[in-house]
Amino acid sequence: MLIRFEVENFRSIVEPAELSMVAVDDRPEVRIHPKFGASLVPVAGIFGPNASGKSNVLAALAWLRSAVRHSLRGWDDEIPVEPFAFGDRKSQDSSFALELEIGGIRFEYLLDVGRHRVSYEALFHYPEGRKRRVFEREANELVLQRGLGELAGTRTLLTDRSLALSIMRRFDEPTTSAFARTLLRITAMGQPLSGLRRSPARTMHSTLRLFDPPREGDFDDALPGETEFDEQEWQSTRRHAIALLQLADLGVADVEIEETRIESERSGTVTRRVPQLVHVADKERLPFEYQHESAGTQAWFELIGPVLMALRSGAVILFDELDASLHPTLTARLVELFKGHKSNPHGAQLVFTSHDTNLLNHLNRDEVWLTQKESNGSTRFAALSDFAGERVRRSANLESGYLSGRFGALPDVSRLDVLQDLGLIG
Repeated sequence: MLIRFEVENFRSIVEPAELSMVAVDDRPEVRIHPKFGASLVPVAGIFGPNASGKSNVLAALAWLRSAVRHSLRGWDDEIPVEPFAFGDRKSQDSSFALELEIGGIRFEYLLDVGRHRVSYEALFHYPEGRKRRVFEREANELVLQRGLGELAGTRTLLTDRSLALSIMRRFDEPTTSAFARTLLRITAMGQPLSGLRRSPARTMHSTLRLFDPPREGDFDDALPGETEFDEQEWQSTRRHAIALLQLADLGVADVEIEETRIESERSGTVTRRVPQLVHVADKERLPFEYQHESAGTQAWFELIGPVLMALRSGAVILFDELDASLHPTLTARLVELFKGHKSNPHGAQLVFTSHDTNLLNHLNRDEVWLTQKESNGSTRFAALSDFAGERVRRSANLESGYLSGRFGALPDVSRLDVLQDLGLIG
């Protein structure tokens, strides 16, 4: 599970912004981890005005995941980091800190990186409650924990523009492999996070395989968090997928897969599989072409695969603009799925941005984070209680308090000069 993520000097985030999933009080939906003495929340929602930096918090974590996955192959000429564009910060390093719970053990990964070199990178863990170094590098000087000699080959491959963790994925060392796998299972959904979102074809594939098991050669590299199904697992997961479709009350009773063979000079014969959603009206069943479904139906259908895979493996989903194309009752149901122990037995987590203040009625005070744009264009990011200037009561009506401006983080729509230019006032 995600414990904490902190980022500094990335896009609009200048000062350190920390997202903590540590619960402030015990309640039925939190996940207790006695080995490191904390309880973690399964959901966190980020709210704030347009252009205040909500998406950038998610984009930073998605960037870190992408960096570990692609630094060896994609960072040949320059590191594609995005520091704050104004002032002297654009020439300074961006910093990331990620803490994950894996098998009851706390891990901490630290990274300082600029456009031309990795300045610092380290992985620590706390197997007995005490901090132990797995590896640490200053520039290209790498120090390994005693007993990890099988990772010594990392030094040979290490360059200014490659992450040690990316290289260590090539070695079958349990500690670093477990951390890298957990990080790479993080899935980004919703609005594109500057090209970090998976392509539509791959997003669709994640859902299609729940209704039509993948065949050899469909994709050479599996999506993060995806594992092979046996027949019994597939049937069970398919039932859950159908249940999610029916939960949305879209009139969809089943899914059929239409196959079309396409001849290509370059690829030969390619089989294209497209879903058809079977609607029922007055006991009549009729499959509809997917392209004719509404945007809301398509959005709900495409999220089913990633959501069920996350619930199945205990992964983290980042969802930018959760309320886009979805009815408020559906977003609330999605939040409930992650909060329930029965529906979420492995501790999957949902971190989302939204403008839907109705969702505040489904969140606890330690599950709400707010953003606000400062005068220099940077993002102020903090917990709800920090914005409120006081400890938010457990019984507080969060939606009412937010809309009344008690917590700040609202757009300023009262500027007289703008209202006059628009002709809204005399």
